[in-house]
Amino acid sequence: MNLRYGINLYWSEEDQAFIAEVPELPGCAADGETYQEALQNVEIIMQEWIETAQELGRHIPEPKQRLMSA
Repeated sequence: MNLRYGINLYWSEEDQAFIAEVPELPGCAADGETYQEALQNVEIIMQEWIETAQELGRHIPEPKQRLMSA
């Protein structure tokens, strides 16, 4: 399964947790006490998001191409 989606990771004072969001997958987000935990959690949520979309016959967006410079 291709999980090469961009992830926004930030600290939330309100939640007192790191938040990891996947903008290309609406509603796909997770939290954690550390940024590593938030990333691990969001990887699980991405898989579940995609599996659920497949089961429901919904469109799954392709990951956007990212340009990288050296």
